[in-house]
Amino acid sequence: MDSPRLSRRSGVVAGAIIALLFVVAMVPGFREIGADVVGVVDASYVRSALRLTVPIAFAGMGGIFAEKSGVINIGLEGLLIIAAFTAIAVMWALGGRDAEGMLVAFFAAVVASAFVAFLFAAVCIEYKADQIIAGLAVWLIALGIAPFGSIIIWETVNSPSVGTLDTIPIPVLSELPYVGPALFDVSAPVYLLFVAVPFSWYLLNRTAFGKHLQASGEDPKTLDTVGVDVRKIRYTGVLLSGVYCGIGGAGLALNTGQFVGGGETMIDGRGWIGITTYLIGNYNPIGAAVASFFFAGLDALQLELQRIAGIEISSTLVGIIPYVAVLVVLTFVGRTRMPDAAGEHYDPDE
Repeated sequence: MDSPRLSRRSGVVAGAIIALLFVVAMVPGFREIGADVVGVVDASYVRSALRLTVPIAFAGMGGIFAEKSGVINIGLEGLLIIAAFTAIAVMWALGGRDAEGMLVAFFAAVVASAFVAFLFAAVCIEYKADQIIAGLAVWLIALGIAPFGSIIIWETVNSPSVGTLDTIPIPVLSELPYVGPALFDVSAPVYLLFVAVPFSWYLLNRTAFGKHLQASGEDPKTLDTVGVDVRKIRYTGVLLSGVYCGIGGAGLALNTGQFVGGGETMIDGRGWIGITTYLIGNYNPIGAAVASFFFAGLDALQLELQRIAGIEISSTLVGIIPYVAVLVVLTFVGRTRMPDAAGEHYDPDE
């Protein structure tokens, strides 16, 4: 193993340890009730962490496809918001809690997110808008339009409760001790995540499309010279980010069974953390997924800590743990190599 990889992995481990030490330092009486805290990490905790991993990991993988193509999409947070709102609105409109309604709502959320991503791509690719500003615009528009739509539909920024996704136990595997209920008795979006991570890695690294996508972000002129349409590749990369965010946002909303539009909405920064995960993972879907699970695990832990009797701690303080961890890990991991042409407009006529 070369030293840069060793240094990077050591940094991630060190970041995790420091984040945990931060928890220990800030929680009075933590050592006295350590056994209770250790007891939190059970199959139920892992399932909760996996549910929270879904929006972060899918946003991170979506960001990889967009940025690898040469388009920086920092509007992932906005796409997650659009998807979450659409999923709940469609589910409520159908008035059902059955599997068919869930499927329609899920599909509608993916389409809505992909459509907004297409508009973002058109603005950036056809009209050469600043990609950072356009991405911020997607986020800000979603942050305003989703709560506004909630008020129009439900007369409040928060929707009523609708049905939630059931877990799907896999015969035999779900009966394995600990591992079974933790990994093989989960909801459909989690199973999709298990499939999407290796699929995304394979698509990027073992297919012609993946090579074209990476060439589009590294050297679009050469790609154009060999007869590949750079515009189409970049459109596809951004559309994939919309599809992935649609899955992530719909998965979170339908697992929760409600759209919360107050404050930063129920997405609550998960799209921004998604950007962090692929930077930590150096644009590798597997690395991004692992980082996503780490941050989601911290998020799940802070929820569990607040339920343990005997721990007196501010919910606001505990709630910032994942964000402190982001800063710590980034500090230790250091710089990540972006695609050379990321953020640059390409005109074949120039």
